[in-house]
Amino acid sequence: MVARVNDGDTLTLTSGAKVRLVQIDAPELTTDCYGRAAREALAELTPEGTRVGLVTDPALDEHDRYGRLLRYVLVGETDVNVVLVRRGAASPYFFRNERGEHADELLDAVEAARDERRGFWDACPDARLNPGLGSLTGKA
Repeated sequence: MVARVNDGDTLTLTSGAKVRLVQIDAPELTTDCYGRAAREALAELTPEGTRVGLVTDPALDEHDRYGRLLRYVLVGETDVNVVLVRRGAASPYFFRNERGEHADELLDAVEAARDERRGFWDACPDARLNPGLGSLTGKA
């Protein structure tokens, strides 16, 4: 269960484990345009006490360099990673340009968000897409 939403792409579970949502990147909380709004978007989808499913991607690492679990996060049948990108609260992020099972779905979601100017695609004039670097939204 979710104990805390750290930022727009990281959760802490009641077990103490930290989960980094895999294949996406949200703007940094204090330094990037839309950082706080991205955290709020994740908190809305995964409020404290929410039971989440965690799914590994067999094509990708299971942990990042900080020891966080790298997972797709599910609330019921909802893939939170994809929803965040679809809402314009995160971008696809392919670390080392490695694309996982949901890469195409994430790219479709970001195109829709950008075309419809959702989230940071509307709020941040300097926002641009680069899945090799993550969310590029400009300064807060």
